[in-house]
Amino acid sequence: MARPTRRTGSLPAETTSFVGRRRELAEIRKKLTQARLISLVGPGGVGKTRLAVRAAADLGRGFRDGAWLVELADLQDPALVGSAVMAALGLRDQASTEPLALILSYLREKELLLVVDNCEHLLETAARVVTDVLKAAPDVRVIATSREPLAAAGEHIVPVTPLELPSPDPTESLVRLRQNEAVALFVERAEAASGVFELMAANRATVVELCRRLDGLPLAIELAAVRTRVLAAEQILDRLSDRFSLLTGGSRAALPRHQTLRTTIEWSHDLLTDGERAVLRRACVFAGRFTLDDAEAVCMPEGTPPAQALDLMSSLIDKSLVVREEAHGLPCYRLHETMREYARLKIDEAGERDSVELACTEYFRSKVEPGQAVRVRLLEWLPWADLEIDNIRAVLSRCLTQGDTSRGIELALSLSWFWITRATTEGMRWLGGFLAMEGGDPQLRAWATFIRGFLAVLKAEPAVAKPELEAAAAAARRNGQQDLLCDALSMASVAEAIAGDGPAAARLLAEAQKAVAGIDYVHGRLAVLQARVFNAFFEADLATIRAGATEGVRLSREIGDFYTLEIMLLNLGSAALMAGELAEAEPLLAEALATAHRIDDRVAQFYLLAAHACHATLSGNALWAAAMFGAAETVRVEAGANVMPILSTQFAQAEQAAAAMLGEARFKTEFEAGKNLQRDAAIRLALGESPDEARAGQGDQSEAGGGGGGDADVSPLGKREAEVARLIAEGLTNKQIATRLFISERTVDSHVRSILNKLGFRTRTQIATWVAN
Repeated sequence: MARPTRRTGSLPAETTSFVGRRRELAEIRKKLTQARLISLVGPGGVGKTRLAVRAAADLGRGFRDGAWLVELADLQDPALVGSAVMAALGLRDQASTEPLALILSYLREKELLLVVDNCEHLLETAARVVTDVLKAAPDVRVIATSREPLAAAGEHIVPVTPLELPSPDPTESLVRLRQNEAVALFVERAEAASGVFELMAANRATVVELCRRLDGLPLAIELAAVRTRVLAAEQILDRLSDRFSLLTGGSRAALPRHQTLRTTIEWSHDLLTDGERAVLRRACVFAGRFTLDDAEAVCMPEGTPPAQALDLMSSLIDKSLVVREEAHGLPCYRLHETMREYARLKIDEAGERDSVELACTEYFRSKVEPGQAVRVRLLEWLPWADLEIDNIRAVLSRCLTQGDTSRGIELALSLSWFWITRATTEGMRWLGGFLAMEGGDPQLRAWATFIRGFLAVLKAEPAVAKPELEAAAAAARRNGQQDLLCDALSMASVAEAIAGDGPAAARLLAEAQKAVAGIDYVHGRLAVLQARVFNAFFEADLATIRAGATEGVRLSREIGDFYTLEIMLLNLGSAALMAGELAEAEPLLAEALATAHRIDDRVAQFYLLAAHACHATLSGNALWAAAMFGAAETVRVEAGANVMPILSTQFAQAEQAAAAMLGEARFKTEFEAGKNLQRDAAIRLALGESPDEARAGQGDQSEAGGGGGGDADVSPLGKREAEVARLIAEGLTNKQIATRLFISERTVDSHVRSILNKLGFRTRTQIATWVAN
């Protein structure tokens, strides 16, 4: 067995570099020994998120299960807080367990540090979830960031104030001045922006006055510092002083800090071109990160050529008004939360909110396709949906709030395969919300009703599924939707089988077979086959299982339906296991697991890891079986899945047999070792990779919950890549790394992309966390 590597959550960097904060870090460290909930409280722009991330990076190594970040800034709907926590922890709303129950069950025995960021707009729900977590999980600690306290039991507050201001004393040495937090930040960001800035006797007074004038606010200091690319520090001070004078009537009295920040942002905004202003204000319609394609479609002034769109985004990044980050191997963008608030004010002033939100809705409608079209493109479509889901949720929320049933139901239905493979409970909620409203295309409403029933079957809730599927079948008959009728009857047969009503399942299956007979509908044929195979498992009819699954594999391959392919391969492999035909079962189960891995179907991964464990038991390899059973259990818990009765007996018997071969103590040791494997590493091992290869690939997890530290003796990085990774961990930009290593910035960018690909990461901060561990 490979030694398990502890997982550490993704901790993304903020726009401002981390400077100083020694006092706050010490206070957080001290309070975490005394309390389980620490709230970092302060106004926008003071660096709460960056401080929390830095504290988690420093302290997370002291927790057995690492540090994890829950980002709430991109959410507007309180009902999605649980989804955000699940995503951060790498859990999956794909089965029967409700999101909050799954979170609490998963964390109950964990020892970890959870950072819950930007709680202020979801205060009540965030406080309730945090309270429930702390009650259920005694070894979990929480750092929350908010503009006001959560008001939760046991909360200890750490006020986050602006950076320490430099002394106005002109005799203070440059060495001492460089140690000041505000000055250090200004110099660092100015040097990064201009490439030549240096604190000297000639500009010290100007820099000191700028930092004092900006009240030590990190975001304000950065916005001013990046302007050294085109302005001297003296010019920046003059222009900001003029702006402040307009607000204070020439008085030297300090403005309130929130006004200082607003004024600095306004000054930076006024220096933009009309095109840059338009892009910045319109970008606020995106809930979270967005791609260049998104920005081109929604934010650009009319007639902007594609090449200029990239120039506009690059310019806003250079000015620290937009943040660039990597996601799923793609460059993406997002607005700092304070900047998003400002952009919302500007879009309202321009009277563009309604038109831009409508453009955003139409854009995402144009990007999704009917469910059956998506079904044969899951390998490319699911990563896109994973990337854009927060933006699509925001569109769905606007449709729901505005009563736009037609657009809302179409978009929610187009996401069917995301709900099926990623978020069953959430999908039922969205579809239910739109179905409760009047309007919308009757045929789409009928399909939406069917998908709700499908999702209820996946959650093993036949009592919920049956009325939905009956309603979908009735609507299909009224509307003449023969394809839908076939699907609804097939799924209703499965629901009855789960409920234990064999005669009803057989009757509905016969009706489904009759419905599909007269139409050319390959997905309907697959649905009938799956229902036939599923029902045959309850009767241990191996011949029917094999015949149906063999045809299902053939049809799935023919059309490129990977979801059905993984299921049919699992069915065929399971039938071979039940017959004791191990040589036949092995390649079927391996291909099924590889397919489930490719589309990241967690429930299928659980069943297939357990099936591999059964195969190992029957092959006499009890050590391997124990580890695979442990790995399967972890994936089951993370997906919230219950074992289907038709397979639970088979799994239990195999576990007992492996334990008898090894002895209870040895079985438990290997089982626990398997439980501690990362999901991705367990799959790699099951598919035949060596332990070292599997460990080296452990970073290939979901973005929010996946980064994993590597062992020093097994590094997938080359020497130069390791150097680049180390400098990333020190917080250097690509430009600064290029200067340090005497190579081009383009070469650094190439190394960064290679590192992200090799480690399976998506952000620079995941690289930094990997290096730290």
